[in-house]
Formats: sequence, C-alpha cells, structure tokens
Amino acid sequence: MLVKDSVNKQTLQKLKEKLDKGLMPQWAVTDKDIYELERRQIFGKTWQFLGHESELKEPGSYVTRWIASDPVLLVKTNSGEIKAFLNSCTHRGAHLCTADFGKKKTFTCPYHGWSFNLEGELVGVVSGKKVYGEKMIKDEWGLRPIPKVGMYQGLIFASLDHQAMPLEDYLGDMKWYLDILLGRSDGGMEVRGVPQRWTAQANWKMTQENFASDPYHVQTNHRSTVELGISPSDPNFASYGHQIVLGNGHGLSIMTSATGKSPYKYQTLPESMWPMFQRNLSPEQNEIFSNATVFVGGMFPNLAFDSPVHGMEGEMINYLNLRIWRPLGPDKVEVWCWFLIDKAAPEEYKEKAYKSYVGSFGPSGTLEQDDTEVWARIIQVSDALMMEDKELSYNNVNNYLLGEDVFEPVENFPGPGVAYPSTYTDNLARSIQKRWFELISKGLLDEEEDSQ
Repeated sequence: MLVKDSVNKQTLQKLKEKLDKGLMPQWAVTDKDIYELERRQIFGKTWQFLGHESELKEPGSYVTRWIASDPVLLVKTNSGEIKAFLNSCTHRGAHLCTADFGKKKTFTCPYHGWSFNLEGELVGVVSGKKVYGEKMIKDEWGLRPIPKVGMYQGLIFASLDHQAMPLEDYLGDMKWYLDILLGRSDGGMEVRGVPQRWTAQANWKMTQENFASDPYHVQTNHRSTVELGISPSDPNFASYGHQIVLGNGHGLSIMTSATGKSPYKYQTLPESMWPMFQRNLSPEQNEIFSNATVFVGGMFPNLAFDSPVHGMEGEMINYLNLRIWRPLGPDKVEVWCWFLIDKAAPEEYKEKAYKSYVGSFGPSGTLEQDDTEVWARIIQVSDALMMEDKELSYNNVNNYLLGEDVFEPVENFPGPGVAYPSTYTDNLARSIQKRWFELISKGLLDEEEDSQ
C-alpha cells in the first residue's frame, strides 16, 4: 500500500507502480503538493482552450479568460488577428480588465490610468512627462503576450510555454473527430449566448474524467433523465458504441444503440443539412456521424465536450457543449460552459437546442445537479486518514483472476485511435492518468531513470 509522505522521487515511483496496475491512491486526488505540480507542470505547459472565434465578431471585441491562475485578455485587433495577453497592467500589476466581454479601442488600468491599445502597446501614461520625463520608452512596457496562441476549427487555444509543441501536433488524431463536430456544416459553428460559469466542490481531474472517459456513471447517476424522458429507457444505452483512445491524453466515446446504429440519423439535425455534411466530411466521418447518438470526450488536461441527443418538448434535439474545468485549488473548480450550434441550422432548431442545453447542462440543469453532488461527495471524504492507503479502481481493462483483457480493441474502426467495443471501459481513463503522471513527474524522475 502507498502512504503519502511527500512528493519526492520515491513517492512518485510508487505512484507510478499503482497507476500501472489501474489503481489511483485516493490521497493523490486532492493533495496540495500534487496540485502545485499540476499547476506548474500541466497548466503551465499544455495548450489551454480560451474560447471560440464567434465570440470575437469584430475588431475591438474582447473576452477575459483564465489559464488556471493566469488571467488572460483575448482581443481581436484592427487587422482581424486574435491576440492574447496577460491581463495585468505592466505598471503595478493590477488586474487590467475585469469585464467578461465587450468592445474597446483601448484598455485603461483603474489604478494609475496607464492605457493599452488592441495590439497590447502602451499608448497612454497619466502625467507621463511630469512623472517619467522624456526617458521613458513606452515600447518596453506593453502588455505581456501569452507565449503561444493557436486555432483549430474556430477553437482558440493558448499555451504559457514558449517551447510547447505546435497545436495541431498536440491535438493529433483528435482533429479528425473535431472536424465532425465543428467542420461538418457550411460556416462552421457559433457560440450562442455567453459561457455560463459556476464553482463546484470538485477536483479538476475527476471532473475531466467524468466527461472525457466515464459513460459508465450515466445509467446510475443520471437515472433521473430517463424518468424525465430526455434519455433512452434502455438501462445500458450509454454502453453501446465505442471508446476511442487517442494520444496526449485525449479521447472520446461515441454512443450508438444496441443495433450499432442510432435511431436519430445525424443526431436529429434537419434533413436539409445532410447534403452539406456529406460534402464537408469524408465517407468514414459520415459513417460515424450518421450513426452516432452521442459524442462525449475530452482533450487533456481540462477541455471536455458533449454532443448529445436530448428531448425538448417531446422532440429530440442536438447541440454541442464545450466546457473547461478551471482549477481554483485541489478541491474546487470553476466550470466554464459554452453552447455551440451549426450556423447553418434553422433558427427555430437553434432556439429549441439552446433551451434543451440549459435544462440539461446549465448550472441548474438536471445532469449538472447529478454530477456536482457526486463530485462533492468525493471531496468531502478525501482528507480522511484512512484514505492515505485507499486506492481507487481503474482496472476493468483486465480480468485479474483470469489474466485476460475484458475488452480487446476492434479492427477496422473507420476513424483513428484505438477503439474498444464498449464505452464501459477504463482504457481512456488510464490513458489520461498516464499523461497526467508523465507531466507531473517530468524532471523529477528523469534523473533517477537516466542513472539506471
């Protein structure tokens, strides 16, 4: 058994041995020292989702976001370029812009009045000549840019790491599935409304795992949705389909039905849109899209997505829900939740889809209430003394009594990645944990391993 003393090489090596067996020591979920490693070695190094291009419609548009504890100002310049800056005045460090979104020509600090244009350049200093004379070089005091910014299918990402791999390499094979969700229709997707956000008593690893890799919880935790008629009545409905493990801790589950085909072709999107799907997607992507009921998954470390079919006033409706789990500590997250819909969809369909989303995944939605209650129950018991040598199970990929795999990868799956014939498997969760451990231990175990 592993009892945590401190996060040293010996502890990390023992943690790795447990993870290799499909066991996660429960103390590691909310440990403060582990969290500090995560903040620096995961959130300080990986690509982070900031928003969607449709949120920045014209020059001067801006939104304020966060990468864990780093404040970000995301703006559209006069040339149409999207730039990201540390949202902190270069003079005395005050939080520069506190509004969630808006449109400006300049950003003025409320502390001493320094102002910056859309390019991040310092353009105004109150009583500049009197205070600084002629020697101040304004070019040296512009806003600090976020080291890397990239975009894929309208999604805007950034990284605090100058050495981060190119975004497309980071996304890897997930791009193939993002093309289905985001590039299927003419004009792409658009954000409707503003991202909703709220705090929850939860750890970011558990929330990401819940969305990205755990349809197994649906038939128990979300039983209320069946009773309300917004989910299928078959108790195993969430297990039908495939779980796909991709690189870099990314992956998804594609749910179908007991027959292998969804009763809702193209997720209920209007038949008038089907020709554009067939035009914009490959035959293999169309095969998957036309037969899917739900896409649910995530991109490591904390971006999750859900494209379900849910009931709304007796009608089944589809939409895309993106969300990030911004860590506020080892036992608290701020949930950011976006609603996206095809620009080409009829307006009536968009309205119904938005209402369905709010009723299911908004802060007071049925599914959201189910999840947040369980997440809190994990946090509430994780500091107990007996949790120091208690392990969580992630080993249904193996039958230890027989030494056999429960789920073997399928052959000839139409899309990239390693696909398993059920979504009720821990393969993706273990892939996420493997990537998590690689990053938190980077530079801490390397020296020891190199010497062996």
